[in-house]
Amino acid sequence: MAFLWILSCLAFVGAAYGCGVPAIKPVITGYSRIVNGEEAVPHSWPWQVSLQDYTGFHFCGGSLISEYWVVTAAHCGVTPSHRVILGENNRASPSESIQTMTIGKVFKNPRYNPFTINNDITLIKLASPAKLNSHVSPVCLAETGDNFPGGMMCVTTGWGLTRYNAPDTPALLQQAALPLLTNTECQRYWGNKISSVMICAGAAGSSSCMGDSGGPLVCQKAGVWTLVGIVSWGSGTCSVSTPGVYARVTELRAWVDQTIAAN
Repeated sequence: MAFLWILSCLAFVGAAYGCGVPAIKPVITGYSRIVNGEEAVPHSWPWQVSLQDYTGFHFCGGSLISEYWVVTAAHCGVTPSHRVILGENNRASPSESIQTMTIGKVFKNPRYNPFTINNDITLIKLASPAKLNSHVSPVCLAETGDNFPGGMMCVTTGWGLTRYNAPDTPALLQQAALPLLTNTECQRYWGNKISSVMICAGAAGSSSCMGDSGGPLVCQKAGVWTLVGIVSWGSGTCSVSTPGVYARVTELRAWVDQTIAAN
């Protein structure tokens, strides 16, 4: 009996750290800023990473997709001298059991265009594997053929500014629920800047902002949280009535798979 109980516990541990299933459940009001956002339940987005320089300055977010791999935005300009922080919620707390990871290799999408901001994705290979636990686990990646329709409510998270002219980024991880837009709807705001490798969300009272870049836009699909977008660009004043623009993971999934397979 005890042996069976141990086995079932091990099975639960495996399930808990499978992709897209946080051990600590998120609570989203109004599913529900991070302009007009709210503080996240600590560690309820266990794939959220903070990208920091050697001084500990947080400059971008990212998402853990496996023990060795993190996805972020190409425009973040990550280099091997930067650090990846896992398991963080309160950046001001010295007592959190974070994992400070060194970067083994950086793979910026070779088709990234800094002028059009197309293909805004970078893969980071960690120098050593992340230790998966209740505070650190990967998000699922959207499949090439997945469809995430306009109007679907999704969530973005990050330590970005809570207003565009705020003096500093918040210590606590923020979350915001946002509706997806179709690209046709998004083009009403942004015109021909919106391409097929982008997906838009927001324009409904909340927005990503500076410092959120590279972080996740996740949608729930069949009960698991799936990475649908990577925070890319938007209004210079983080306007909550203008959609934010995210790199579209379904269009970039093939490149991700090829890069990981080759490395």
